[in-house]
This record gives sequence, structure tokens and C-alpha cells, in this order.
Amino acid sequence: MAGTRYEFEAELWRWTARSDTWVFAALPTDVSDEIADSPLPPAGFGSVKVEVTLGGSRWTTSVFPDAERRTFVVPVKAAVRRREAVDVGDTVRIAVETLL
Repeated sequence: MAGTRYEFEAELWRWTARSDTWVFAALPTDVSDEIADSPLPPAGFGSVKVEVTLGGSRWTTSVFPDAERRTFVVPVKAAVRRREAVDVGDTVRIAVETLL
């Protein structure tokens, strides 16, 4: 079941600890604060389950708290980046919908 939908623009970046694999987009602070304050069922590591839309691609994943950025971040799969012709450094329009 879907919760609240948020749309925003964000730059794609590589996680420095695993630069070969993981690419993320940071959620805006106000969106992260609203998600953190919502009574959503938590998942592991303080994550929240979401459905993500980027271009014509849609998938289910989780947003994760990033202490350094003080916001939630969402992973963007390599298959999605290839399909949507985007990569690290690109600014993309993303929609994140919380799952109840």
C-alpha cells in the first residue's frame, strides 16, 4: 500500500566506500525530515521501504539514513541508469513514494 509521494531533483553520486558498485541520490532535507517524522514501519538500518520512479523506470527499494549528509539516500540500480541513460554527476528527477 502506498503512502506519500515526493518528487525532487537530485545529483547521482557514488558511495565512496564502494565506488565500484553503489550509486545514490540524496533526498532533500525537508523530504527526509518528513519521512523520518512519519509513523512508517522501519526496516533494517533505519531504512524506509519506498517505490521509486526515474524516467520510465519504477522499482521497489529502501531509502537509507546517511549521517554525513544528514538526509535519506536512495540507491539507483545500474540497470536503471543504463535504461534511462543517466550516470554519476547527472541531475535527475526522481519520485519516491513511501510504502505502508
